Amino acid sequence: MADELDVVKSDVVDRMEKAILALKDELSHIRTGRANPTLLDRIRVDYYGTPTELKGVASISVPDPRTLAIKPWEKSMFGPIEKAIQKSDLGLPPNNDGIVIRLTIPDLTEDRRRDLVKQVKKKGEDRKVAIRSVRREGNDAINKAKKDGVLPEDVAKNGLEEIQKITDRFIAKVDELIKHKEDDVMSV
Repeated sequence: MADELDVVKSDVVDRMEKAILALKDELSHIRTGRANPTLLDRIRVDYYGTPTELKGVASISVPDPRTLAIKPWEKSMFGPIEKAIQKSDLGLPPNNDGIVIRLTIPDLTEDRRRDLVKQVKKKGEDRKVAIRSVRREGNDAINKAKKDGVLPEDVAKNGLEEIQKITDRFIAKVDELIKHKEDDVMSV
């Protein structure tokens, strides 16, 4: 009977951790005014007919806080890399000098920073909803096990309390990630 509860708690924790990882990934792609190679993670380049990650066809470096330098491993990749960057939602024009493609990250205006903070908060709220949904499903599984006679009432009650504590812990992690990203976005 306690095994049933352990399985439910383990599943809840796994799914909530996935929500946190997804939030971290989403937040890493929000531009903060500083150059960060993760901004280019979602860019796919046409490499001889195959969509390939940018880091699979070029080295990416950060020579200064406002510049990303992309050095293709093959000269023939300059054009496809520039096209992929221009098609992306980055809004950064590539500057090609024949050796390196540079992306200069412009300073963010105060209005743009506020918009980014709104995006960050929305992503955080979306993840909180996902975490609460996982909690609800975990609670439903415990209540069903109690109703079916698999779990005694006191064990089920303790299980529901533990699920709530786990949920509170993950909601606090989301709040912490959101606060950190807000501070990052608002710092000049």
